[in-house]
Amino acid sequence: MNHDATRKLIDRLGYAGLIPFIGLALLLWLVDADLHPFVALALLAYGAVIVSFLGGIHWGIGLRYAATETPGHAFHLIWGVAPSLMAWVALLMPAYAGLPLLGLVMVACYLVDRKTWIDAGLSHWLPLRLRLTLVATLSCVFGAAGT
Repeated sequence: MNHDATRKLIDRLGYAGLIPFIGLALLLWLVDADLHPFVALALLAYGAVIVSFLGGIHWGIGLRYAATETPGHAFHLIWGVAPSLMAWVALLMPAYAGLPLLGLVMVACYLVDRKTWIDAGLSHWLPLRLRLTLVATLSCVFGAAGT
């Protein structure tokens, strides 16, 4: 697969990953009260999975750095577990509190990525990361407001 095809695939997968965020956040405003807990938990769980994925990216960077004895691997390995732990806490909270927490964690993940992805050679992905983060975070906040 050539570079352009890979880029298109990554873009498409990233944007497709926003569908559950947008759809579930909208559903929270549209469904009857009896479905509310299920939809809220679905959005909360999906957000937690994505936040954990964002941490996992740093594990990949940290492992690559560790294999080549590049400085900075410890930070990536430590930071890599932090989003998962925060996502787990958010899952234990009611949706009206857990969803904004996930939104904050997503913003924190982006800010860390903005500082660390340059050295990792990933800076060209930051505009996509910003767009995905904005939509996912707004979906969490919008969803929380609908609970």
